[in-house]
Amino acid sequence: MHPLTEAQIRAGFINASRREAAQAALPVLDTLDWDQLDYLGWQDRKAPLAAYVVLEVDDEPIGVLLRSGDAGRVRRAAVCAWCEDIVVTDDVSFYVARRAGAPGRRGDTIGTLICTQFGCSRNVRRRPTRTEVGTDQTNAPEQIVQRRIAGLRERSTRFVEEVLRTR
Repeated sequence: MHPLTEAQIRAGFINASRREAAQAALPVLDTLDWDQLDYLGWQDRKAPLAAYVVLEVDDEPIGVLLRSGDAGRVRRAAVCAWCEDIVVTDDVSFYVARRAGAPGRRGDTIGTLICTQFGCSRNVRRRPTRTEVGTDQTNAPEQIVQRRIAGLRERSTRFVEEVLRTR
C-alpha cells in the first residue's frame, strides 16, 4: 500500500458524512509499515463502536466507515472473511458498513466478519503450517503467502465495491 496522508484518508470516505470523516480519530500514520499493509484498518479510540478501513482501489484511496456490534460481547471463534486465516480465529468481529449514496441514506447496509484489530495483512504473511504446505512442491511457502495476499486484496476490494453498489 502507498503511504497516505491525513487529507487523502479523510477525503476518501465513501459512506461517511464530511463531519464523520473529519471527526475520525486517525492512527499515527508515520509509524506504519506501509509496505506490509494491504489495507489500513483501525478502531476509533474516541468512539468504541466505530472503525475504518482504507483500501487502494484503482490506485485511489477509498475509505469505509464501519460499525461493530461486538463491543463488550463474548466473541466466538470465526474465520475472517477477508484474510480467511485458519490460525487466528478468536479475534474476529462482525462489522457493518452503511452503503454509499442514496441506499445508505435509506439505511441499507452490508456486513462481514473481519479481524477485530485489522491484522489481516499480518495474518496472510505468516509462515504457512505444514498442513498448508503439504508435500506438493506447487505449494511452496512463498507461493502460498502470495496467494493469500492476492485473496485478501480481492475480497476486501469486493467488499468496498459492494458498499459502492447502488442497486
